[in-house]
Amino acid sequence: MGIVKIAEDLHEELRKSSAVMCRSINAQAEFWMKVGMLAEANPGLSFTELMAEQRKLADVRVPEIDAA
Repeated sequence: MGIVKIAEDLHEELRKSSAVMCRSINAQAEFWMKVGMLAEANPGLSFTELMAEQRKLADVRVPEIDAA
């Protein structure tokens, strides 16, 4: 594990986003890094598609919403 130096303004956005997403600041930063890495490796996929693939790989069952 190491220390990552980031700009103060980015850290502030990270702090605010972590509160909204109910994650620690470190967990939010890790999430953003993982999503960025996945996006660079899979430029043809949208965020929604990337997350759906990650849920599938983790064997997460997402219930269907009844649109009735």
